[in-house]
Amino acid sequence: MLDDPILDDIGTIRRQFTAHETLDGRIDQAFEAMKQIGFEALIYDYTPVPYDLDGAIMIPSLLKLRNISDDMHDYWFNRGYFRIDPVQQVALRTSAPFFWNYDPDADTLINRFMTEDTAPVTRYLSERDMSTGVTVPVHMPRGDYATVTGIRFGRNKDFERHALRYIADFNLLAHVFHETAYSLFDTRAKSVGTIRLTERERECLRHSAEGYSAKEISRIIDRSVPTVVMHLNAATKKLGARNRTQAVVRATHYRLLEDRPTHNWPPYNL
Repeated sequence: MLDDPILDDIGTIRRQFTAHETLDGRIDQAFEAMKQIGFEALIYDYTPVPYDLDGAIMIPSLLKLRNISDDMHDYWFNRGYFRIDPVQQVALRTSAPFFWNYDPDADTLINRFMTEDTAPVTRYLSERDMSTGVTVPVHMPRGDYATVTGIRFGRNKDFERHALRYIADFNLLAHVFHETAYSLFDTRAKSVGTIRLTERERECLRHSAEGYSAKEISRIIDRSVPTVVMHLNAATKKLGARNRTQAVVRATHYRLLEDRPTHNWPPYNL
């Protein structure tokens, strides 16, 4: 364990991450740095849109784990634990890093979100000795967000004091890490759930959102009217919409109509 802060040069930290050419390599680098300040496991997730149309927390498009059982993917994705996780409830409401403890008697920020509904999350983490940790929320300019979480196994009463001592270091590490990780995200990671619109479907919906009819869109994109209608109907079906108007609303909410950048730069620089 190091007694002095290890993170005092943003440029150096960034170079350590960018020395790895793959996303997993940069995650491994983050995990190694986290271990130096007392963490034993890593959870990293990214969500393109925080909430669905019903106001429920969206399932992330990316979840990466280090030194944690792979069954967490099943529980947090397929069984929907991510939606009821108190840590995520707090992360959506703050931009500051925070310490958390799933012990119901602990006075941490997640305490007020712990209910009978969230009991499955508490039970899962407690059974695996993952009851304490620190989470850094990373909120991005367009509303998407990520969380970088460090876990300490067991119930060490001194861990909170230690974690808070290094929380500023961890916060800096997490933000620089996410900046470099985001630059390697593929289209799937930046997309919402299983909704996959083709470029032509997105183009036709975008013009429809601007008020153009199928006939007008056909002239704009130089395709036949039946072809435009086919693309619009396909997009409407994929979005689970009743009509084109609802399809445009849903596609806009999920940011599917935004022009995709031709480069792969991160959205901000530290």
